[in-house]
Amino acid sequence: MTAEPLVRFQRVQKTYDGEHLVVRKLDLDIHRGEFLSLLGPSGSGKTTTLMMLAGFESPTSGEILLDGKPITGTPPHKRNFGMVFQNYALFPHLSVGQNVAYPLTVRKVPKAEQQRRVQRALDMVQLRGMTDRLPGQLSGGQQQRVALARALVFEPQLVLMDEPLGALDKQLREHMQLELKDLHRQLGVTFVYVTHDQGEALTMSDRVAVFNEGVIQQLDTVDGLYETPSNRFVAGFVGDNTVLKGQLGRGGEHTEMTLPDGRVLHGLNVGGAAAGAAVEACIRPERVVLHRGPAAQGANMLAAQVSRVIYFGDHLRLLCSVGDGQADATVKLPLDGAGGAAAPQAGEAVVLEFPMAHARIYAH
Repeated sequence: MTAEPLVRFQRVQKTYDGEHLVVRKLDLDIHRGEFLSLLGPSGSGKTTTLMMLAGFESPTSGEILLDGKPITGTPPHKRNFGMVFQNYALFPHLSVGQNVAYPLTVRKVPKAEQQRRVQRALDMVQLRGMTDRLPGQLSGGQQQRVALARALVFEPQLVLMDEPLGALDKQLREHMQLELKDLHRQLGVTFVYVTHDQGEALTMSDRVAVFNEGVIQQLDTVDGLYETPSNRFVAGFVGDNTVLKGQLGRGGEHTEMTLPDGRVLHGLNVGGAAAGAAVEACIRPERVVLHRGPAAQGANMLAAQVSRVIYFGDHLRLLCSVGDGQADATVKLPLDGAGGAAAPQAGEAVVLEFPMAHARIYAH
């Protein structure tokens, strides 16, 4: 028997003008204790979904349930949810300790208990000793930790985060991603996290809901999302791809597509495109196998020429021309991927192999 979800969206829709649906027919279960990210481009409906869950927006239709009970009409302060925003929303005239204690003050928690919980929350986010400082005396990363401590201090059953790391520099953002994930593991509290950064979502989440045009395109574990995207949008939005255009030769799950110059690629027909349909084959750059020299031949092998070599520090990124008007194929090569030989150079003739198990074909 499946456990009852902590939160359930049932056919939730949201429109601001009565015509355009920002969120359409949303059915979503959020499990207890999971880290769920809502991922998508600007205007996809992810933030609106979070705001409806928080109570700052009301659904136009449908129902939101918490522990099986409707909360659609419950005001935000009665939902017992912690919130963390991108702009931190700290009170500049209050000390760190007073900022963190604010939710407890509102809830009329006794002073002694407030002090105990504030210290515990600051310890969680590694800000011991900062109680008396003002927010203006802290770095951006420290301010974000204060905002997180404030969201956790009253022991909410759900913590909602709206792009909380967006204002931080890259190195600090990546560090905070790992800290947030560690904190989630320690606490076991349910986290719902909005982001447009697919790397961030993959790093931290147990599951990811990919939004586009008000609809969840795919809800999956991070490895499922990356390795088996369910449609062309998800394949393009999550991670890098080499994309080849052609025409589907025949239907069926395991199929083949013909490139404009007559060469044939075999792959998995995702979405059941019909024979003759215009399609695109997508494959992750790290799955493309590089054969140096033009002699290699076999299934799913295409002759190509290295157009450009880009050094990324931990790997080389090769852009390879496969001809016939196709976009350059991208190959991700470990620094030792040349097997001791010199790294590939621009202009070098190579053969690219697209393993059938990782070539996914989508209707164009």
